[in-house]
Amino acid sequence: MMCPYCQHGETKVVDSRVSHDFVIRRRRSCLECAQRFTTYERIEEMGLKVIKKDGSRVPFDQEKIRSGLEKACYKRPVSESDIDAIIGAVEADVYGTFEREVPSRNIGELVFNMLRSIDQVAFVRFASVYREFKDVNDFVEELEPMLRDSDQPHKL
Repeated sequence: MMCPYCQHGETKVVDSRVSHDFVIRRRRSCLECAQRFTTYERIEEMGLKVIKKDGSRVPFDQEKIRSGLEKACYKRPVSESDIDAIIGAVEADVYGTFEREVPSRNIGELVFNMLRSIDQVAFVRFASVYREFKDVNDFVEELEPMLRDSDQPHKL
């Protein structure tokens, strides 16, 4: 690892911590200038492909999930850590369940179900894109089960 301060090529690891999101945090010290810095290592996953609705295959990209979640959660009381937790759980499930290819529908359903329990408005926003709502009736069909459930307070 090259030191970001003096560009020396040798450093030592002072501390390592493993995160639940497939990330290893390492605290390093340069052997030349003694400056300390932190690196994050991501475990290189096998090239998992996502099978799109049209049959094409693209590499799995968690940033696409983040983008969809951020749009659905825009101006909603959903924290960045909630979004990170959903992404981490989806990624863990996908890599734990599928070996080489995963249908985009499976990823969408995972996000869909997790978002439902966090924020109902964000859930409906995500559902409108994911389920390709064509008109107001599609919204009503999706909302009816939530409105019938009288045991939970509604955030709508």
